[in-house]
Amino acid sequence: MRKVFRGPLLLACLTGIILVAMVGCSSENDSSDDSASETKNDGKVNGTLEIQYFVGGYGDEWWKEVISTFKEKYPEVKVVEHAGPNVNDEMKTRWIANNPPDVIYIDGDGANETQMIKDNQLMDISDWVNELKLEDGTPLMDSFISPPEVLEGDKIYSLPLVFDTWGVWYDSAWFEEQGFDVPDDFPSWLSSMKEIKAKTGIHPFITTGKYPQYFLRGILYPAFSAAGGEKLLNNLMDGKLKAWESEKTLEVFKKVEKVQEAGLIDPGFAARSHTQTQMNFLMHDNAYIPVGFWLPKEMEKDIPEGFEYGFIPTPMNSEGDSMALVPDLRPVAIAKKADNPEAAKAFVKFIFTKENAQKFAESTGAIMNLRGVNLSKNEKVPQFLKDINEIINNPGKVEMYDRKTPEEEELEIAIEVSDKVKSMVVPLLLGKINAEEFVEEMQGTVKQLRNK
Repeated sequence: MRKVFRGPLLLACLTGIILVAMVGCSSENDSSDDSASETKNDGKVNGTLEIQYFVGGYGDEWWKEVISTFKEKYPEVKVVEHAGPNVNDEMKTRWIANNPPDVIYIDGDGANETQMIKDNQLMDISDWVNELKLEDGTPLMDSFISPPEVLEGDKIYSLPLVFDTWGVWYDSAWFEEQGFDVPDDFPSWLSSMKEIKAKTGIHPFITTGKYPQYFLRGILYPAFSAAGGEKLLNNLMDGKLKAWESEKTLEVFKKVEKVQEAGLIDPGFAARSHTQTQMNFLMHDNAYIPVGFWLPKEMEKDIPEGFEYGFIPTPMNSEGDSMALVPDLRPVAIAKKADNPEAAKAFVKFIFTKENAQKFAESTGAIMNLRGVNLSKNEKVPQFLKDINEIINNPGKVEMYDRKTPEEEELEIAIEVSDKVKSMVVPLLLGKINAEEFVEEMQGTVKQLRNK
């Protein structure tokens, strides 16, 4: 079984394998103590509907509004919300006991879609979803920016709700004021960073050393994809030796080496957290930072006056090649043992409308995974998000590549490969190892893993 990597980092796949019994499943939004004892309904949209959703960088404003309007349309449904930053841990015993909520938004620590499918916890919605249509009659399955993964030949267990991706951010207002060009490939990015350093004296590039997955996901994933497509990306991260012996792989790390040797990386990055580096970026101590779509929402209370977010797919592509995006999707699913499957299906169908997609962009600063949503005239949506939406909905200059979760028997190797790459990111960016040494070390690691 293969599946597109979604949401939490691949490391979560390992932590999700061992389920331990925990006590307590309360939530600040849980408004009923006996909701789990409701009997299954009679095929009508009524009864109690339990919804579990993680509250993180996107907030909960959109969920509150959607649930409110859903209750207006279906007044005979009593909605019980289980929500918050720790909801996945709080609800774990419910899932272990085969008494889950009806609908789950799979995001945040403690929630892993691959493991849930493996544990037979999610409903196969294949036949049902293939019949769904948007309000204009377009089949829903034809309307996703990044479609649901079809497993085992014909099975669909979730629908990708949130389209996120990693890329490089900059202050578009400051760039315009200073006359800095926005890069679209690696040569122009390297030139841009050198110009910025010469003119301002700052180190243009910053990332967090405490969480090297930011560099892995934000820089290396799109670099691997731009260099060798989906095949190279997945073979490298799945620990295939030939991929690590490829000249294209070495070329990627030689690009990183050029940035380091030119003194363009903030030397204090190694000790800084993601929020510290984001604050440095906002204060123009740096000019570029690799982060996902949640950045503006997460830092909304700290944005300096006049700052305007700009976003581009990470320009690690060679001149003349397309820029690369690697989707990072957050799905919604229905529990296989849902007490109220009819209401659950009604709610999931209710979510996927272009009107709700507009509201999602307004309240979260991110994009719902639907094509053809015109944000250009929505005054409540920031310009950077309109620009991103335009990029995503008009492929050509930008190509999208999926990072797939490996086969079950390969999963442990992939996790160890990811951990090894992350462990060497800081030494590489500090210049303690060069590109050849990085690749040679990875080759040795892969050989060891394959010979266990």
